[in-house]
Amino acid sequence: MTQLLDRFTELGLVDDEAYARAWVRSRHAGRGLGRRALRHELLTRGVDRDVIDEAVAEVTSDDEDAAARALVRARLGGLARFDRTTQRRRLIALLARRGYSSAVAARVVAQEMAGPQDPGGDLSP
Repeated sequence: MTQLLDRFTELGLVDDEAYARAWVRSRHAGRGLGRRALRHELLTRGVDRDVIDEAVAEVTSDDEDAAARALVRARLGGLARFDRTTQRRRLIALLARRGYSSAVAARVVAQEMAGPQDPGGDLSP
């Protein structure tokens, strides 16, 4: 069996690095998973830790923030019937389940619940 796998690797039919990169891109974009969840999924599939680290490193902090914001925005409207504390708790829990750190989750949820920000500071139309 080992010889067969070695031969497949020589032929380029088994490429854990390409698999890991494709998996990370797909799951991050499709399901909005954070780096921690991506790492865990690849570990459970038997991918080498060094390969995982390289693949997950392709997800930048900005990428992760953008995906977290999209998840929060998509869910925020459906939580309107709940008080702010419950909304915050549920949104942070959602992000935690998707593999975001508590710091990212708390920051993104606080910013999104504060509403749209005017980047220029000018409140006039």
